[in-house]
Amino acid sequence: MSARILIIEDEDRIRQFLQRGLSFEGYRVDAAADGNAGLELARENPPDLVLLDIMLPGIDGIEVCRRLRQVSEVPVLMLTAKEAIEDRVAGLDAGADDYLVKPFAFDELLARVRALLRRVQPAQPQVFRFADLELDTGTRQGRRGERTFDLTAKEYELLELFMRHPRQVLTREQIFDTVWNYDFGGESNIIEVYVRYLRQKTEAEGGSRLIHTVRGIGYVLREE
Repeated sequence: MSARILIIEDEDRIRQFLQRGLSFEGYRVDAAADGNAGLELARENPPDLVLLDIMLPGIDGIEVCRRLRQVSEVPVLMLTAKEAIEDRVAGLDAGADDYLVKPFAFDELLARVRALLRRVQPAQPQVFRFADLELDTGTRQGRRGERTFDLTAKEYELLELFMRHPRQVLTREQIFDTVWNYDFGGESNIIEVYVRYLRQKTEAEGGSRLIHTVRGIGYVLREE
């Protein structure tokens, strides 16, 4: 079961951006626009991690964090536009585990989320399955029928992305952002190169095609 993340953020644009991005990464996401609603959601559906804005209407993030700490050890990542040292200290003193100043890169937020979750949730290997294709996150190997094949680091990340989102068309931009973390530019063929590598390994010995090109958009993992 994927981790549940609670976002408490009053800026609609940022809250919705975080909801979409984290949901795409496979997390279960709840969201609230103020401190009281956030605390209520935390009681109803205890989260595995909280993204908490420091500047909130009504109860501010510092007080929300204090109240969370009275009843839970859930990891708290503070989000704020304030850069003053005293604000960071106040957040950490209230019980926050980490601190991220706006504006922030989504990739950095994801890295911090993963790091905080690892502290409280030892990673359990899992096996993704689609049709007769398997991907073992423990050994980082693929399997097609009775045949096992090794993967390079980027091949593994790309195949894991497809396996997490079967039958969903992934745009080139989504793949760039998730696997390479930056934009190679519209002329780069790096995705095509790695899709070709994966096809060679998954289609060896007569295997049917599972990774399909969606012309002008991206790629999709589906059966023919």
